[in-house]
Order: sequence, then structure tokens, then C-alpha cells
Amino acid sequence: MSSNSDPKYQKHVLILMADFGYGHRSAANAIAEALQETHGQDCVVEIINPLDDKRAPAFFRKDQANYDRLVREMPDLYKLGYQVSDSSVASDLIKNALTLLLFNVLREIVHQHQPDVIVCAYPIYPAILSEIFKLEKRRIPLVTVVTDLGIVHKLWFHPASDLYLVPTQTVYDLAIEAGLPSEKVKLTGIPVHPDLAKGKQDQASLRQNLGWRTDLFTILAVGSKRVGNMYDSLRVLNHSGLPLQLVIVAGGDDKLYRRLEETNWHQETHLYNFVSDMATFMRAADCILAKAGGLIVTEALACYLPLILVDLIPGQETGNAEFVVNGNAGDLARDPIEVLEVMCHWLENGGDLYRSREQNARHLGRPQAAYDAAGLVWAEAAAPTQ
Repeated sequence: MSSNSDPKYQKHVLILMADFGYGHRSAANAIAEALQETHGQDCVVEIINPLDDKRAPAFFRKDQANYDRLVREMPDLYKLGYQVSDSSVASDLIKNALTLLLFNVLREIVHQHQPDVIVCAYPIYPAILSEIFKLEKRRIPLVTVVTDLGIVHKLWFHPASDLYLVPTQTVYDLAIEAGLPSEKVKLTGIPVHPDLAKGKQDQASLRQNLGWRTDLFTILAVGSKRVGNMYDSLRVLNHSGLPLQLVIVAGGDDKLYRRLEETNWHQETHLYNFVSDMATFMRAADCILAKAGGLIVTEALACYLPLILVDLIPGQETGNAEFVVNGNAGDLARDPIEVLEVMCHWLENGGDLYRSREQNARHLGRPQAAYDAAGLVWAEAAAPTQ
């Protein structure tokens, strides 16, 4: 690899994402990190959220900001909107409306950055980009990165993309059913930060460095403003008397964090409001307790960690939960008593069921997904122009 690359031979990668949930930005960051690690100065990566552009309609920014409140306070309304918009007629109407609203924004972004390849980590952009290409009689390779594990909105499968990177066999089959040619669909997994590919090496040393006990089964509980049932689930585990320690990350939910600080903890417990190095925390843990978000599920499985899922957003997160449960890599616990039951079953008989869940998580996890995606993106960027 050249350490003093000639700008004339650099490849420019433009990644388009949105901030509806954490997964789209996380996948974008993971691919960017893997590209920089593998191609260094030969590759220039820029991550853009077109919905934050000042030229985009203001309601897009408002919708992103209100996403947490909507999915937590009005899950049935969110589910209804998701299901209605997933019909063929509604999907076409949405694509047409978005093209009108965002055409000039995306056109200016493409002109400004002059990419060799465009990666779409959010489903609405390929339809708009295809109209731009038609108008300008030009073509830039498009790669779509699907970030849902089981239930996938029709908007993801617009035929304009040259390559579709999908996370699971289920989504691969849905892509083929949608009419995409098999040579365009690659099963890579959802890209996660390359640090997660390191696995759980020297777990005891990691725990010592973090100030955790090395001799206790360790539950990493990951919360946020979107997660319901978290505190009550932890409260039951706190009074369970089981030989475990709780590592709790509030995910920036200040209200939850204050409540956690005010709790009298009977188990060995470590509290954090927000952490920037989640990879280290995961590699030091034995399991994850969280909502069925695509990001946390994918990251946990990449670290071969079984999951206890305490909440989900109706719609695409239902598919995430089904992927984990049907793969026997975790359990869905809808109330605190079920959380306690799951943990008791995992740990009984010397932890036989836990080890089975861990083995299945290892089977489902794709820690190399970011490198696989980066390799495919680079190939598109480096391909001779038509």
C-alpha cells in the first residue's frame, strides 16, 4: 500500500446514511474504517447525511430528532406507518415524493464530492440517484447496504444499485424474490466496527483493566431512550441472588442513569451513562441484555455473545428478534420475570444452555462483515469506467 498516494489515483467513496436509529450511521462508519485500514491514503471516504443538509425540507431533520420519542411512546403508530408504506403502491408513491423533495440536494452532493462509488446505507437514496443519472446521462456505481436482519422494507430493493450487501440468508431470499439478479446480491452481514473482529481474547485482562470482577458471569445491559423494560429487568436480576455481575450502559438516557445511581445494588454492578469503546465492553462480557435493534444484535453476534432481548420496535425489529431466537442465539423476554427465567435456565446444569446459545451466536455472527463490504465497495470504485 502506498503511504504517499498520488491524488490522481485516489478513489473517492461517498457513503450516504440517515439518523433514524443508530444502525445506518454505524454501518457507514464501519465500512469507512475498514476502507481506511485496508487502503489508507489510496482511499478518501466521506460520510454524508443528506437529510441534515440545509437545502433539505426541515421536516426531515425534525423526523430524525423525534424518532426516539415516536418509537418509544407510539410503537403501534410506528408499526402501522411501516406496514402501510411497505406496500408496492405506497412504496412507489414514497419514491416519487422523495425524488421531488431531495433531487437537488443529492445532485449537489454528488457534484461537490465527485465520488468513484456511492454507498447507500439508507434505502431512499438509490431511486433519487437513478433519476439524477438519467438526467445527466452519467453513471456512478451504487452499492446498497441493507441494515435490517429479517423484515426488510421494499424501498431497500430499488434496481438502480449495482450491488446489494445483505445481512442474512432471509434477506438474500427476499432480495431475489423482489426480482434482483443473484449476481448483484452478496451475503456479507451488517458491517460492524473492525475492533469487534478481535473476538473475546484475554477476557480476564480486559475485565481487570475495566475494574470488573473476573470470576462472575457478566451481563452487559445496553439501554437508550428507546428501550423499555430495562430498569425493571435489571431490578429483578439485582435481587436474583445469582452469581453474576451487571455492567449497565444507559446509552445517554440521563433519566435512566440517575435512577440507576439511586438504586441499592446487591449484585456486583458497574454503571456508565455512555461509553465510546463498546467493542472492549462487549469483548469482556458474557452476554448482552438489550432491545432488538439491528446494530446491537449484529455487534453482539459479531462478538459471539448470546442476547436477552427485552424490547423491540414493531416492524423491522421483529425480524431482528426472530433472527436471534430462531437461530437459538438468545431469548426474547417480554417482562422482568421472563428475564429471570431465561438467566436461570442459561446458568443451570453448569451453564449448558448458555454454552449452546454462545455456540449458536458464533455461528450467526459475521465479525468480518466490514472488511467484506469494504472489499466489494473498493472493487466497484476501482472498476474501469464504462
